[in-house]
Amino acid sequence: MSKRPIVILIADDDAEDRMLIQEALEENRLKNQIQFVENGEELMDYLHNRNRFNDKQQFPTPGLILLDLNMPKKDGREALKEIKTDDTLRLIPIVVLTTSKAEEDVLRTYDLGVSSFITKPVTFSSLVDVMKTLSKYWFEIVELPKF
Repeated sequence: MSKRPIVILIADDDAEDRMLIQEALEENRLKNQIQFVENGEELMDYLHNRNRFNDKQQFPTPGLILLDLNMPKKDGREALKEIKTDDTLRLIPIVVLTTSKAEEDVLRTYDLGVSSFITKPVTFSSLVDVMKTLSKYWFEIVELPKF
């Protein structure tokens, strides 16, 4: 039985971080489709297929969101709250991947319903290791809801 490929949506305003995350996933030979948004407003537009994300075929509902907290326009905390209070979106697993190490951010995001909180590693090799573990967990071990 072949599993349906799960789309990974990465919400991060830093172009270099987006590139490094994508390279780390590719380094782990992850074949999943990866989509990117650069701020919380784009994230919500993507999830609701609005504006430039209106094509559901091109921008399908993600099976996993990697969310940076510190983004312009609408930060990750606001977007997380909006997603987790929306009946059609709240089941999407969200992994916070951020530079923040603040205990307040950890507590607040778990309180809002985040699935995991990961501080971005400093080195690329550490990022590759984190993405390997993340990929194994989310795509080989757990059962995800179908959207």
